[in-house]
Amino acid sequence: MAALMAENASLQRQLDWFNRQLFGRKSERLLEIDPAVQQSLLSSMEDLPAPPPEPDEEAPPGKKPRRKARQNTVNDTGLRFDEAVPVKVIEVAPDLPDGVSLDDVEVITTRSTFRLAQRRASYQILEYRCPVIKVSADAVPQTTPAPATLFDGSLADVSFIAGMLVDKFCYHLPLYRQHQRLLQAGIQLSRTTLTQQVARAAALLSPIHLAQLEHVLQSQVLAMDETPIKAGRKGKGKMKEAWFWPLYGDHDEISFTFSPSRAKAHIDQVLGKHFEGVLLTDGNASYACYAEKRPGVTHAECWAHARRHFEKTLGSDEAVEEALLRIAGIYEIETWIREKGREGPDKLKARTEYSEPRVSAFWQWCDQQHHRDDLEPRHQLRQAVEYALKRQRSMGGVPVRSRRADRHQPPGAGAALHSHGKKLAVLLERGRAEHVGILQSLLTTCRLQGVDPYTYLVDVLQRIALHPASRAEDLTPRCWKALFADSPLRSDIEGQVQTFWNDRLLSRRWSARPRIGTSCRHSATSRESTGCISSSRPPAGRVYAFPESSICPLTAGLMAADARTLHSRPS
Repeated sequence: MAALMAENASLQRQLDWFNRQLFGRKSERLLEIDPAVQQSLLSSMEDLPAPPPEPDEEAPPGKKPRRKARQNTVNDTGLRFDEAVPVKVIEVAPDLPDGVSLDDVEVITTRSTFRLAQRRASYQILEYRCPVIKVSADAVPQTTPAPATLFDGSLADVSFIAGMLVDKFCYHLPLYRQHQRLLQAGIQLSRTTLTQQVARAAALLSPIHLAQLEHVLQSQVLAMDETPIKAGRKGKGKMKEAWFWPLYGDHDEISFTFSPSRAKAHIDQVLGKHFEGVLLTDGNASYACYAEKRPGVTHAECWAHARRHFEKTLGSDEAVEEALLRIAGIYEIETWIREKGREGPDKLKARTEYSEPRVSAFWQWCDQQHHRDDLEPRHQLRQAVEYALKRQRSMGGVPVRSRRADRHQPPGAGAALHSHGKKLAVLLERGRAEHVGILQSLLTTCRLQGVDPYTYLVDVLQRIALHPASRAEDLTPRCWKALFADSPLRSDIEGQVQTFWNDRLLSRRWSARPRIGTSCRHSATSRESTGCISSSRPPAGRVYAFPESSICPLTAGLMAADARTLHSRPS
């Protein structure tokens, strides 16, 4: 009879868990608990030290500080927007009596009322009118070439490509919906064209992603995780399962690497002998096997995965809430340390003084729960406690808020794995999956760095043509923010003609230091080699050696626009 009752209780817990997955709340945030219940649960934690509250120097003494207003919101004080938002001014004519005109009245002042509006479509066609000229009556007519497009044979401006990538990878608007929006705006464009533009942009940005990955691998604490996606056809109506492996570093940068399997070989291939430091992961045994063979790597497991096991057992035992509250107390200490900007010895001192007693008390509590006689081996709370105790040694010395490689929750440094992996169950081929990893890495890092992704893409997609290969890291969002964010390159749709490239080509005379990807000859006698991050197709009549897989003809088009001047200058 007792065995049947125990089995019935276990089945009931499983049923409750499935009901929660289907109909319950998905968030793992700790809900408010009755203060009386919370006091009884944490009566044993009264002696634990807490960080001293520091007075707010900005708030006047004796007055309650005003609640900070949320930014970019509409409230009763008006419409809030920044300087980047365009404003169309509409002059409202006043109601005047018959026989009275505006010249007869005096305008004392003007009151402005703001309203949020939206156009039917944000697309626009750029028409370049290139004159055909004759220098003299006997000269041959010459046609002024149009500015080169970003990709060879493309009909899209760089602003359209950047906007398409931002809509897809930042706001998760699929290409087929963007295609529908184009049709509704009266623009006939194949959906295959959009797919090709994404693939070519990803190939163009690939060296920047590799430079960012190299910098991420230099982190002292590296968070790594994996998530499944569907990539490649397995059979009729079936897709193969593949994996994204995101890596999150110390400087708010993330790189998504792709692998067709979950095997340990991908960890060896990506990390290899390049990484030395703390490797922060979940309970996957592949990470521990890698760390065992690498003396310079310390394997650590994050608190968030251990907390999740307790969170899943809510309702099975009263002690579960106490476990969550104890972990929440550790999180509060880390939040306080981060808000106060403690680094180095100050951070170590704060953790030793405030966090260490709470962590020790938590492990003592877990040991007590593990020895409870009323918890059967298959009880969910017991399994959660055993999961945590097995990882006690590897869960120390790292930040508790470590699930940055599989979170996309604002604010802070969550990565896009949750939003572009589990939520976005895309069906991809292997090549396209790699493109998704490249673009998602750069655009997610833009959000972590506080960089506008559209401005970043418009600038980098143009700047990459002449940027030195040895400084590819300059075009990663982290470095771009400091080097180019103040004066980024714009597209022609913003009314700024791009004279940057012509001026630079003339001043440098194409005798610059080596650049990635291509080598070119300026004349039969000059064989100076240059390499660009992207390659381009040269105009006719000049001797160059570019690979057939060239991507970006921007440089060549601007050279053609001033071919006569370039031809007259020494090589």
